[in-house]
Amino acid sequence: MAKDVGGAGAVLPPAQPSEQERAFARGQGTFRELYHHHLRDRRRERLFVSSIGFFLAFVAARGMALAVVNNIGPFHFIEEGGTHIHHLVWGILLLLLVGYLWAMQIGTGMAGSSRLWSNVTALLFGIGAGLTLDEITLWVLFTDQAYFGAAGKRNIDAVLLYGALLSIGVWGGPLFRAVAMKPFHRN
Repeated sequence: MAKDVGGAGAVLPPAQPSEQERAFARGQGTFRELYHHHLRDRRRERLFVSSIGFFLAFVAARGMALAVVNNIGPFHFIEEGGTHIHHLVWGILLLLLVGYLWAMQIGTGMAGSSRLWSNVTALLFGIGAGLTLDEITLWVLFTDQAYFGAAGKRNIDAVLLYGALLSIGVWGGPLFRAVAMKPFHRN
């Protein structure tokens, strides 16, 4: 559709996508190029990075906790003076750190803010949220049995993993579609 610019009667043809934009739409380009093209909106990128952090922290915490209980590998509970320090404590500390950094306008994603710090704080936020929400039943039941018991395990695992994957898909959707369309060949 043509546009009337400035009401002067001059009509411009619709903007045509550049060759690079057409290539990205076909899924061509390196992963890095596709990432930067499809996640160029910093808010979308921060939400995507945060979702990845959440998912990885949740899966790692749940996996390590199950390994400890089943005596698999070198993992063990962290204790101080006979008290088990749950990983939600580390999650809360990370959330507090990120909140403090954001209060100081570090890594907020605002104009002039470093993209690196923006992504680091978003990742730390996701990790903190994953570690904290993995032990959500402890918020209510205050017992270790709540974590491994049937009361909290099935529903919380399913809901949180589904939510994390859904969030990753929503925020990273354009990137994943482009990568899926990318032809597989050696460079």
